[in-house]
This record gives sequence, structure tokens and C-alpha cells, in this order.
Amino acid sequence: MRSEDVLFTGGPLDGRRLPVLVGMTGRPPKVYRVPVPDEDGSTATVLVYRLRASRTNRLGLPGGWHYAFDPSGRPPEGPRWPWSRPRTAPADAG
Repeated sequence: MRSEDVLFTGGPLDGRRLPVLVGMTGRPPKVYRVPVPDEDGSTATVLVYRLRASRTNRLGLPGGWHYAFDPSGRPPEGPRWPWSRPRTAPADAG
């Protein structure tokens, strides 16, 4: 597998370049999750970074990639079809 050094912006990894495995097209994955273990060894916190284009040319094609920190960590909003049910906000248990 081939890897590419990708810049991370925002969050705890701000400014770091880490090797990320790329697919057959040379594009890194859309979402990069980094598990960070707690000091006491209990459940790990997961940092979520989303792929963004670093720069685009005149045709709108990306010339590079970087990951931007997503503090919410929620899954992205997908396409909405007219026959889909409306999305509801998760109920707070508090």
C-alpha cells in the first residue's frame, strides 16, 4: 500500500504531517479517526478529522489534501432524497 504525508489542521494534531494510506486513486480516506487513550487506561477519546482540498486549480480539481479537525465528530450529512423520512435530532437523556 502507498502512503502520503498529509497535513493536519486544528485540534491536538495541528501542524503535524502524518503518513496516511491512500487508495488506488491516490486519495486519502474522507474521515480519519485518531484514538487517544486516557491516562488511567480507561475508554479512549476519538479525535475526528475530515478531508479537505488544500488548493484547487482553475478547473476546480484539488491539488492537494489536508485534514481539518471536527470537534463534533458526528457523521456527515448525506444526500437527502425526496422520499426520505425527515431527520430528527437525537433526544438528550438529561
